Amino acid sequence: MNAVEPVTLPGSNNPDMTDHVSAIALRSKPFLWWWIAVTPPALLTSILVGSILYLFYAGVGIWGIDWPVGWGFAIINYVWWIAIASGGTFISALFFLTRSEWRNSINRIAESMTLFGAACAGIYPILHLGRPWFFYWLFPYPNSMGLWPQFRSPLLWDFFAILTYVVASILFWYLGLLPDLATLRDRAPTRAKQVVYGMMALGFRGTGGQWRHYHALYGVLAAIMAPLVCSVHSIVGLDFAGAATVGWHSTMFPPFFIFGASLSGFATVLLLIMPLRRLLRLHRYITTRHIDVLGRLLLTSSLFVGYAYIMDAFTTYYGGEKAEITMFQEKLFGYYAAIYWATILFNVLLPQLLWVRGVRLNQVAVGLISLGVIVGMWCERYTIVVVSLHRPHLPSSYGIFHGTIWDWLTMMGTVGLFVFGILMVVRLIPVISMFEMREILAPRRP
Repeated sequence: MNAVEPVTLPGSNNPDMTDHVSAIALRSKPFLWWWIAVTPPALLTSILVGSILYLFYAGVGIWGIDWPVGWGFAIINYVWWIAIASGGTFISALFFLTRSEWRNSINRIAESMTLFGAACAGIYPILHLGRPWFFYWLFPYPNSMGLWPQFRSPLLWDFFAILTYVVASILFWYLGLLPDLATLRDRAPTRAKQVVYGMMALGFRGTGGQWRHYHALYGVLAAIMAPLVCSVHSIVGLDFAGAATVGWHSTMFPPFFIFGASLSGFATVLLLIMPLRRLLRLHRYITTRHIDVLGRLLLTSSLFVGYAYIMDAFTTYYGGEKAEITMFQEKLFGYYAAIYWATILFNVLLPQLLWVRGVRLNQVAVGLISLGVIVGMWCERYTIVVVSLHRPHLPSSYGIFHGTIWDWLTMMGTVGLFVFGILMVVRLIPVISMFEMREILAPRRP
């Protein structure tokens, strides 16, 4: 095997690539495996809808939150999902600016992951309000009562961060689709599909003037999205750092959350592209080079996260504050110690196997490591939220948190919504960015 795998397999060309990718989206009937795969996520999504409706009826008391743990699964899963979404932006925007050719065949999957991850994340802060039907009060709009949002509230920071990120992600994702939607419009076998894809393509015809404006706009949006993903997760970190809570009040949190976002994002992309390249026969365009590169990025992110864990321990004991030390010892040896050590195992120790190139090219091993990282990042969020809150400054306020069935159902429902959204993207739009792949594929020779 070559030391450096190719971005595309030898013999790949533009016409074959366009035919193959377009045919997937234009199939008259979905694949059998698609029906089998989409059924469980659709059921989980319906459970999510039912859980939300019951929450509207009964209130947040159906969750496990209580004193002193006033933040539970809602904030844990919010941070977890926004981290997964942010990882997709790293690939789609940051590596576009670096002109990394390997990115061209997986950026559509990464951008779709960003979109649905952000949607799942955005659900939780609204539900956590207690009266979610009044979420629009977060908007700073003139009203007859003269009430304005509290601009020093982390809840408001979340609102503007998520709103900006979701809007920018939708624009970036949809703009990247326009040339490919025009291709589907021109190749659609039925009049109905021609009309639908034609309307979605917004009149894109591929003229010289359109391409000139398109590339300029796409580059500007990529340049906005790259720092935006860092700012969004920094704001999520500041939500915690801005509170005078044991274990949170630290300037380390914003970069710490960015490291975690890249780690969980790369792991999720790997979990998505490996089965899709096999099921959709995309081996020519998503090669072992992509898995190798993403494995290296996963390893690098794991080292960053490991450094953050070491600094967390160092600053706790170096600071000498009794409450901080008590809380950290609780993480190591207390009631939730198993979750903390699972975090270390899955996020730091397990990814070290990726130093071995043979492991990085073994898809089963990479898949298990990636799944472990996603579980480990959830455990990390659980440790940050629950362990810090259940051991506040006053020993008389100590308490234990347990998630209820409604916590778990809502969480599994968002997982179903995420997978369902990805499968709908696979079914309806090109799973690979065809116009960007044409830039790296050699034309077919007569």
